[in-house]
Amino acid sequence: MAGKSGRTISATPDKSLKKALLSWEGMLLLLFIAINILCKCISPVYNLTNVLREMPKYLTEIFLLFPMAYILLMGEIDISVGSTVCLAATMACLSSNAGVPFIGVILIGLLTGTVCGMINGFLATRFRELPTMIITLGTQIVFRGIAEIALGDGGSISLTNADGFRAIAGKVGPVPYMFFIVIICAVIFTVIAEKRVFGRNLYAIGSNSRTAFYSGIKVNQMLFISYTVLGLLAGVSALFLTSATYGANTTTGKGFEMDAIAMAVFGGISTAGGKGKLIGGIISAFTITCLRVGLGQINMNPQVILIILGALLICAVLLPNISQSISDKKKKASRA
Repeated sequence: MAGKSGRTISATPDKSLKKALLSWEGMLLLLFIAINILCKCISPVYNLTNVLREMPKYLTEIFLLFPMAYILLMGEIDISVGSTVCLAATMACLSSNAGVPFIGVILIGLLTGTVCGMINGFLATRFRELPTMIITLGTQIVFRGIAEIALGDGGSISLTNADGFRAIAGKVGPVPYMFFIVIICAVIFTVIAEKRVFGRNLYAIGSNSRTAFYSGIKVNQMLFISYTVLGLLAGVSALFLTSATYGANTTTGKGFEMDAIAMAVFGGISTAGGKGKLIGGIISAFTITCLRVGLGQINMNPQVILIILGALLICAVLLPNISQSISDKKKKASRA
């Protein structure tokens, strides 16, 4: 179709292989392949079986990525989710040691996380004048403080009966149950974000929450639901984390919120809201996981691994700005 300028405008979007590879998600996929090749070269024991065996301790953080991405897409944030994991894990361990049937332990863990998420959601919607970073900073301290009080002087608790947790930590061949649940969650959250009205509303709120509100979108309801779901997934994360550690302590879940945010941002989701795709966050999550496993297998200092991940995150934030700056300069040069 020809426009007024005489240019031909395609009625369908460009779906060429080149465009796909040059997209942020395409570059992340190439990076994922490159990192796996690198890990295979530097570690003689890096293979699919060993990666799957070590993966569960990192999969617990990926659960948090999905709802965290929704919150970031709306231009908000939650830095209390690590403390929510700690509190949910503590309550699950205490109830298990008190003789509660395992189904009850699961419900207590999930309920604890959900209630924490609902509290964040209530505060975020009731006090819109306060930044959610400040709100969740407060609840972060409160939730972990409650967990520390519940844990007592020792600051830790070990399961006296781990049969139930051992069952959910099982595997189908070399693949842990947790991996299948993560994939199911990834599909559900991606479909909702990309194909459903709820997902389109997330982007609208992130682009301009006031305009979204006057367009009839229930902004507060969306916020409340997203924070509640993040709390629920924090409870799921806590249960699987407990199945790997057979206990909880005051540092359980520490840093999980930063890891979830890092996965989302590295995946191209803007912290300012309204931009990014969840599929990018999912690819980045598994890229970071494989890098951690590979570097861990050669006994690299964990602090050095953190520095490398931090450098990758900084690059992920800077590259779009650099690309935009170069594009703007080219446009100015062409007009001159």
